[in-house]
Amino acid sequence: MDLATLLGLIGAIGVIVGAIALSGDVMLFINLPSLVIVIGGTAFAVMFRGTLGQFIGSFKVAMGAFFSKAISPQALIEEAVELATVARKEGLLALEGREISHPFLQAGIGLCVDGHEPDVVRKVLSKDINLTIKRQEAGYGVFKAVGEVAPAMGMIGTLIGLVQMLANMDDPKSIGPAMAVALLTTLYGAVIANAFAIPIAEKLKMRSTEEKLAKSLILESISGIQEGLNPRVLEQLLMTYLPENQRQGRDAG
Repeated sequence: MDLATLLGLIGAIGVIVGAIALSGDVMLFINLPSLVIVIGGTAFAVMFRGTLGQFIGSFKVAMGAFFSKAISPQALIEEAVELATVARKEGLLALEGREISHPFLQAGIGLCVDGHEPDVVRKVLSKDINLTIKRQEAGYGVFKAVGEVAPAMGMIGTLIGLVQMLANMDDPKSIGPAMAVALLTTLYGAVIANAFAIPIAEKLKMRSTEEKLAKSLILESISGIQEGLNPRVLEQLLMTYLPENQRQGRDAG
């Protein structure tokens, strides 16, 4: 589990709820019409932007913000160099049945062991990378849309509440509930967008970037292994995927 995501979400919601609790009656901040306008309106407006499958599938993608682990490029480089060393000494068939940590690396090695041409292997793996990125973009795009729509729905609720209030100025009892809808919809929209949807969208985008980098590194590794590249040369090639400070650390080691 990604602790930064979990602690960030709990902390953001906790600070808001704590501030409300310290200020007085929590029930004053719960209003059913406001929740219906913001949550229901946001859900349907976002659904309208894409397909039902993308909308439902985005919640599965969101689990990646909580449960996916960051991929270590250093570990991938070490494993790729080890595989290249074995393949160079004993041939590609020596890699058959070998335990490999990353599924994408395992799939690429499997294609090599099966005797496919380098162009075919690169085409298959590149297609996998492109389709994976597109699916991920659709997933975090939904949460980005929620971050855009929720405040707008909050503003719509505010306008509804103001209209109700102004239309019933002669009835003092109706002014309070109408004002509550007007203010709480804005609050709900801001909380949903800034404490939930936008942070998750950004975290999923970061995870997608990390995965794209890792898979590109693996694709380069597979090509080098299949070409019989010297493991030391392959390591130097793969280290270009690392930030400069991490490359220097590996050289020092």
